[in-house]
Amino acid sequence: MRLDAITALVTGGASGLGAATAAAFAEAGAKVVITDLPDSPGAETAAAIGGAVRFVPADITDEAGLSAPFEAAQEAGNLRAVVHCAGRGGDRLRILDKSGAPASLETFRQVLEVNLIGSYNVLRTAAAAMANNTVEDGDRGAVVLTASAAAFEGQIGQTSYAASKGGVHAMTLVAARDLASWAIRVNTIAPGTFDTPMLARLRADIRQSIAETIPHPRRLGNAEDYADLALAIVRNPYLNGETVRLDGALRMGPR
Repeated sequence: MRLDAITALVTGGASGLGAATAAAFAEAGAKVVITDLPDSPGAETAAAIGGAVRFVPADITDEAGLSAPFEAAQEAGNLRAVVHCAGRGGDRLRILDKSGAPASLETFRQVLEVNLIGSYNVLRTAAAAMANNTVEDGDRGAVVLTASAAAFEGQIGQTSYAASKGGVHAMTLVAARDLASWAIRVNTIAPGTFDTPMLARLRADIRQSIAETIPHPRRLGNAEDYADLALAIVRNPYLNGETVRLDGALRMGPR
């Protein structure tokens, strides 16, 4: 797929993985629509990237509201790539607390609502938007979802997060098979330990100790690593139905 001839939509595009991915698409010559929550710095991010980048706010869990950024991307023309970076962390609750009381069901539900149901909402909306495209280079479009290494080795306290990201991984092959007749590819990236705003709040020595658990390269992942892979997946016409781990060969321990 020629990136300089398409429009790409990036969810969670106001910061982190999404902002880096939006910038990479723009640098490759694509028109870009980024979407994120209305109170996010999405407009500032779009202005900072410059070029043909537009911010349209939306909540990925809102069935009707998610149509606005997709409509904007279709108006820009030739929407063929959607990279879904929006999501949230887990509740970090054990199933039972120290007294033996069960964890909140509501917080578990909230994590699944954003990470799993939100991912499906983006996928279904993206597929519908791409279905009327002409087939070019074998594709009508490509969707990239985001899981996590926790989908495979969730740590203690990550039940909700691991379940939500494991669901995204499980959905990937089925979605690719489902949408094959429409010539729409679906793949997923499963990042390991990345240098996110959450990790940025930790002390430098703690961040370094986390980095030293990664076999090679011995550092935290950065947003540009993710963006490079997202663009490669979109470009490669034979990559379909795959969850690609991006974790420096890390395999998470129980804690």
